Amino acid sequence: MNFSLYIAKRYIRSKSKQSAVNIINLFTFFVIVIGSAALFIVLSGFAGLKTFSLQYTNSFDPDLKALPTIGKFFSVTEAQEKQLSTLKGITTFSKEIEDRVYLTHKQKDHIAYIRGVDENYNLVTGIDSTIYIGEWFGEQQAVTGIGIANILGLTINNYRSPLEVLVPRAGTGSLSQQGINAKFFNTAPLVVSGVYAVEAELDNKYVFASLPFAQALLEKESTQVSGINFKYAENANTDDTRNDILKIFDNKIVLKDRKELNSTLYRMLNTENLATYLIFTLVLIIALFNVVGAFIMIILDQQANSKTLYSLGTTIKDLRRIYFVQGVIVTFFGGLIGVLLGSILIWSQIIFEWLKISADLAYPVEYQWINVVIVLATISVLGVIASKIASSRINKSLLT
Repeated sequence: MNFSLYIAKRYIRSKSKQSAVNIINLFTFFVIVIGSAALFIVLSGFAGLKTFSLQYTNSFDPDLKALPTIGKFFSVTEAQEKQLSTLKGITTFSKEIEDRVYLTHKQKDHIAYIRGVDENYNLVTGIDSTIYIGEWFGEQQAVTGIGIANILGLTINNYRSPLEVLVPRAGTGSLSQQGINAKFFNTAPLVVSGVYAVEAELDNKYVFASLPFAQALLEKESTQVSGINFKYAENANTDDTRNDILKIFDNKIVLKDRKELNSTLYRMLNTENLATYLIFTLVLIIALFNVVGAFIMIILDQQANSKTLYSLGTTIKDLRRIYFVQGVIVTFFGGLIGVLLGSILIWSQIIFEWLKISADLAYPVEYQWINVVIVLATISVLGVIASKIASSRINKSLLT
C-alpha cells in the first residue's frame, strides 16, 4: 500500500488527545457535508424547474420546423410534399399558416394570432394534451387559449354568439381612392369547440383553426404556408434529415428545432442555473477557508508524529503528501455523504411531494446523475486546493 495513503488513513481514524481539535475536525466535516448537500439540492431544484418550464415546448412545438427566410409566407408545391412524405428521417409533417388577427365577441376585443393547421398537426405536436375543456376543432370551429376565452367571455359550442375574427385586407390604393363603402376587413365567425391551457403568454396569443379557413381569411392560396412542422422518426439522423429537407426547398427555408424556437427561454434558464451554481460554489469556497484552518490545526496537532516520521527518514515532500491525501479523502467523502443526504431529500420530494408550491402542485425537482458528478467534481477540486494550501505549511522549521 502507498505509504502516504496508509499514514493518511491512520490519521483520519485516530482521535486527538485534545477535545477542541476533535470538535474542529467534526465541524469541518459537517461543513463539507452540508455545503455539498445544499449545492446538490439547489441544482436538482433548478433541473426540476427547467423541465417544468419547458413542458409546454414539448406539447406546443414540433421536433423541427421550417420557416421562410424572407417574409411571412412561402409556397409548398405538390411535388415537394411528395418528396417530404418519402423522407426516412421523419414520420409525418404538418403545414400551418399564421398571422395577427383582431378578435371580437360581445363588445369585447383582443388582438391575437390565428394559426391555421391541417389534420396532421396533432401528430407532430402534443397540442391535444393541453386541451383544458372541450375538444379539438372541426370545420368552422376553433380552439383558443384560456386567456383569450377569459378576456372575451367565450363559451364552447356557442353557435348563437360565435367569435368574430377580423383581418385587414390588402388594399390597392389610398383610403380616399377606395371610397367610403370599401370593405377594409375580412371577417368570419368561429365557434369555439375547445380551450387549451399551457402558460400565460401562449394562452393569450393563439387561436387554432383549420388550414383552409385561415388561408381563405388571409387571402392566401392553398399552397402558401408560414411554416411546416416535422416529427422525427425514431433513431433518425437529425443532421441528415435537415439537409434532405433543405435540398427539397433549395435552401429557401430555415429549419429550427425545439431549442432554437425557444432560444431565449433556454438561454435564460441556463444562465440562471449557472449563476446559482457559481453563487453556491462561492459559498463553498468561503467555507473551505475554514477547512484550510482546520487542516492546519490537524498538522499542528500531529506535529510530534511528523517529527518522528521525519527522524525515521520521511522526507518533507512525503509528509506534505500525507496531509494532502488526508485532506482530499476528508473532503471527497464529506462531499459523497452530502450528495447521499441530498439524494434522499430529492427522492423523498419526488415520491412524497412534501414541499408544495400550491395545494395541487408540488415543487418540481429532478434527480440527474450529471448533478452528482458536478457536485463531487466541485468539492474534489476545492478539496485539492484546500489540502494543497494546508499541506504547504509543512516545512523544516516546523519539524526541527
